[in-house]
Amino acid sequence: MATAKKTKDVPAEVADEIINNEVAEATEVVEQSAQTEAAESEIKLAKAGKRSAKAIAEAEALEAKEERKAARAEAEAEAADKPKQPVKPTRSRLERRSKGYRKVAEQIEKGKVYSLQEAMELVTKTSSVKFDASVELHINLGVDPRQADQNIRANLVLPQGTGKTVRIAVFADDKVDGADLVGVEAITKELEKGTISFDILVSTPANMAKLGKYARLLGPRGLMPNPKSGTVTTDVAKAVAEAKAGRVEFRVDSTGIVHLAVGKVSFGGDKLLENAAAVMASIRAAKPGSVKGNYIKAVHATTTMGPSITVSTTE
Repeated sequence: MATAKKTKDVPAEVADEIINNEVAEATEVVEQSAQTEAAESEIKLAKAGKRSAKAIAEAEALEAKEERKAARAEAEAEAADKPKQPVKPTRSRLERRSKGYRKVAEQIEKGKVYSLQEAMELVTKTSSVKFDASVELHINLGVDPRQADQNIRANLVLPQGTGKTVRIAVFADDKVDGADLVGVEAITKELEKGTISFDILVSTPANMAKLGKYARLLGPRGLMPNPKSGTVTTDVAKAVAEAKAGRVEFRVDSTGIVHLAVGKVSFGGDKLLENAAAVMASIRAAKPGSVKGNYIKAVHATTTMGPSITVSTTE
């Protein structure tokens, strides 16, 4: 009534504004009262028991977990109702190979252990590439390469050569027959540029000190001269002749396996057998005295990108 009396003598627009302001004030009072009641209800929560904040939060989390379980079960049920796509069986390693590989692999009897002679005859027939592939021997030895005396390393001259054309450099000023590059100054200039135009580097003991600064260039490539490999010697002419004749070096890797090429497929079975027999004899001669039990654990022969042939370890 008071409001009515006040607004009786004022314009209608002003009266409406006054009424709106009073309504807004009343609404704000109601909201503040509701917030106060909510805060009081939160304060009234017990410190422990079912009505505590922790218990209520745990109940809500459990309810959410049950909802997730139900949703997962529903999704699994829907997936089970859908028709399953046929799963293709995993193909074997042989099936994943090329047609040419599979064809030559048929000549190798699965599970059979071949003699060295049989393996060298068969390996010439199992090359599936168009170039003259290398014939390799992989010999698994019962040694621990971490032991200094079991880190086997040696070299030999293959009776029938390697079948490769090697470029030989001699780090000495004396002219040597058969060498492709001779001279300390000429080789030093190449090494300064970081270029390498040789496959084997032979040096005299007196000149080894001059090669020390190039160890980081030559070492990782296996070109650093070493007395054990016969590339550090006073008789450089003999070293060059042996390298041209087919001297090879072998060494066990970190897993105790020797990997070595013994010729080319074009050699034929007899020449390959002669080279392979020489390699096996050299490996047996290098057996450390500390190795007990089985020294040669497994031998396999193969060609470049060709199938593997299991070879007897007793030959």
